[in-house]
Amino acid sequence: MSVRILWEFLAACIGTVAFALLFQVPKKYYGLCGLIGGIGWICYEIFLLWCSAPISTFIANVAVVFLSRLFAVKKRCPVTVFLISGIFPLVPGAGIYWTAYYIVTNDLEQAGQRGFLTLKVAVAIVLSILLVFEFPQGLFRKLSGNTKNT
Repeated sequence: MSVRILWEFLAACIGTVAFALLFQVPKKYYGLCGLIGGIGWICYEIFLLWCSAPISTFIANVAVVFLSRLFAVKKRCPVTVFLISGIFPLVPGAGIYWTAYYIVTNDLEQAGQRGFLTLKVAVAIVLSILLVFEFPQGLFRKLSGNTKNT
């Protein structure tokens, strides 16, 4: 099991870096973007053992947003540099695909089930972003060791 988790972590890191490349994130941030995406995916996989997919996504994305804000303060750059690429492994792209597939194949019951699950995951992502952005900026300054106000 630990080898599988390591491979998934590496795959999430590489996928996140590839996504950061597409969004023209500066090269010096690729490693941190990959780390954030990988940690988010591992959190998702671990909590998926005990929770539903939306709850697991919420918890994992809280970690992603928290780390994104922390590294943004530490590196003095916009949080979106880390956040947009970091949530990439958690975005329910397969859920959207399967919802569309079931609609096209006229399996509306499956489409409804998959679509509703995908919607719940998407709402979990939004709510986790809103939650962590309510934390005061000073908290991230203290945690990163960056005490300057600018």
